[in-house]
Amino acid sequence: MQAKKRYLTLFSAGACLILLFCFGGIQVPLSRKGPSRRDDRSLAGYHPGARWRRFSASLQPFSPWEHDQSDSHNEHISPRQKRDANSGVYTGKRCRMESCFDFSLCQRNGFKVYVYPQQKGEKMSESYQNILSSIEGSMLYTPDPGQACLFVLSLDTLDRDQLSPQYVHNLKAKVQSLHLWNGGKNHIIFNLYSGTWPDYTEDLGFDIGLAMLAKASISTENFRPNFDVSIPLFSKDHPRTGGERGYLKHNTIPPYRKYMLVFKGKRYLTGIGSDTRNALYHVHNSEDVVLLTTCKHGKDWQKHKDARCDKDNAEYDKYDYREMLYNSTFCLVPRGRRLGSFRFLEALQAACVPVMLSNGWELPFSEIIDWNTAAVIGDERLLLQIPSTVRSIHQDKILSLRHQTQFLWEAYFNSVEKIVLTTLEIIQDRVVQHTSRSNLMWNSLPGGLFTLPQYSTYLGDFPFYYAKLGVKPYTKFTAIVHVVSPLVSQSQPVMKLLVVVAKSQYCAQVIVVWNCDKPLPAKHRWPVTSVPVIVIEGESKVISSRFLPYETIPTDAVLSLDEDTVLSTTEVDFAFTVWQSFPDRIVGYPARSHFWDSNKERWGYTSKWTNEYSMVLTGAAIYHKYYHYLYTTYLPASLKTMVDQMSNCEDILMNFLVSSVSKLPPIKVTQKKQYKETMMGQSSRASRWADPDHFAQRQTCMNKFASWFGTMPLVHSQMRLDPVLFKDQVSILRKKYRDIERL
Repeated sequence: MQAKKRYLTLFSAGACLILLFCFGGIQVPLSRKGPSRRDDRSLAGYHPGARWRRFSASLQPFSPWEHDQSDSHNEHISPRQKRDANSGVYTGKRCRMESCFDFSLCQRNGFKVYVYPQQKGEKMSESYQNILSSIEGSMLYTPDPGQACLFVLSLDTLDRDQLSPQYVHNLKAKVQSLHLWNGGKNHIIFNLYSGTWPDYTEDLGFDIGLAMLAKASISTENFRPNFDVSIPLFSKDHPRTGGERGYLKHNTIPPYRKYMLVFKGKRYLTGIGSDTRNALYHVHNSEDVVLLTTCKHGKDWQKHKDARCDKDNAEYDKYDYREMLYNSTFCLVPRGRRLGSFRFLEALQAACVPVMLSNGWELPFSEIIDWNTAAVIGDERLLLQIPSTVRSIHQDKILSLRHQTQFLWEAYFNSVEKIVLTTLEIIQDRVVQHTSRSNLMWNSLPGGLFTLPQYSTYLGDFPFYYAKLGVKPYTKFTAIVHVVSPLVSQSQPVMKLLVVVAKSQYCAQVIVVWNCDKPLPAKHRWPVTSVPVIVIEGESKVISSRFLPYETIPTDAVLSLDEDTVLSTTEVDFAFTVWQSFPDRIVGYPARSHFWDSNKERWGYTSKWTNEYSMVLTGAAIYHKYYHYLYTTYLPASLKTMVDQMSNCEDILMNFLVSSVSKLPPIKVTQKKQYKETMMGQSSRASRWADPDHFAQRQTCMNKFASWFGTMPLVHSQMRLDPVLFKDQVSILRKKYRDIERL
């Protein structure tokens, strides 16, 4: 028995040795000669045929694709890995913010963006110039690379189709020669088109290293979550700033339009992207589902035309695309040669709910936008089910989807500037996570670009979310009185104003912004009131200092007043009561309006009493204190400098800002008719209203502001809010704001 066990043990050991020898586990020297050139690699630890890699040192911390790319290594990777390694898209495929971004650059000076200076002789498309201009005009821009957290190339990377006239050659060498490139770390590359006929791959044609991609038509397979940013495909005619508003003017109930589902575009007979569009004729019914394609495009389309081409072309020419777009409930957005399509933005603007039919497309700004609230996500493989699917959507849901298309279009997509700034703000939220915006901020009015997390991360600190939170703004206001004249008498209008405002039951405190050239008056010169009166010397004695976000403002509401404003306590109380129902708007007394002067082809300003208005001047108005923060941090220094130099137009600029954010007009409340023109100039020698150039300056301001905003944000209104029972033929004793009628 013992002998059998010994034989069995010897047999097992021999079998194991043979197996180890066969699989390279034992190296048997077959020659005593020195190593030949073919064997040099074994000296570096290489073991031919070894299934288990040997590491000469301990594992290093992960750093994407920084390991040796030698030929010996390539012998052990698959063809797909070899292709990926040579592709500009895949080089940093494992990159995430934690592994490929240097956060320390952002800790010194905050999130600042640097744009490389344009190199002489380098061509640049208009679209890319618009991108760079949008960055340079933003509050995130810095001209100093030493202060930058993020870097943007001045080399045009938008169109990487080698057949395009906008294609930039030798981009690899040009990028590598940049002294700040650093392997692409902390860089972002903008791209709209990649690849070329026939495959249209997502390769940019150069190694992007560790750079982030802000790319249109990017696939979910190549998209690196929490690193890349998917942007929409936009045309060269897309406006740089401003942009048109959405086309939804009013809703019909039920919310159905002439067509249920429409599409009009090219049909590709061969190559990538042809399958989906070639199958659309199966769903087209010429009634409420109108899906039109044409193969009449390209130089040699007739060589490839099929049996359906002539019929499709004839049907295609019968319909006007714009008419279809504006009169359809849903708009089909199928993929083209690339995953993205111009139809996407066109549908959003037209309030035509997009029906996405592009499998594998990472939708634009998917990191922050909940597209299920604004679009229908279809499947290319289930094309025949699309009509029945959209017909089954309830009309309440259609209304909700339609409204959300308009919000998203105006908040993030209607200009190059908004697309670029949204991209940068997404990255900033990643960098400064403790002050990042919430999902609600991004997906509800006014959008993430106007809710700055540096101000607060609590929704209740903004004027836009009270209804959603089920809360109301604080029931007190802070009065800010702007003073430019010296105190010479206790009978001055400003002294009376302080007493009147302090008597309001809603007044928490009064702040006097002293912008007079004379020294601050002694404390005993100010009237004695029931609320604190704080005197602050204006910063640099400029007019914009009245809109600084003073830490001494404890309330949500700010009552802004000029020194020679004449109001009663009743008027103040009523205005504040109205504002509590409209905390995101300016509510006040003196109204003005704008108009388009077709003869001079410019915007005009008028103080005439008409049936409509678009501004409420901040000489007597209430608004949320958050607008002080936006005025100070969001608006460019150029506009504020212009206002300060003229000592004029700051009220117009504030109205531009608030209307741009809220997309709504201000609210005028009841007042006595003669407000400023008769009183100012009589009571204040330093009054800017006495300046003969005052009105002309305000005309100029209107057009300067409209130019920067890229559009006219002011909205006309014909509504004035009066107290209930105002002027009614009932006893004055029954009226709450009875003093207003006596003014």
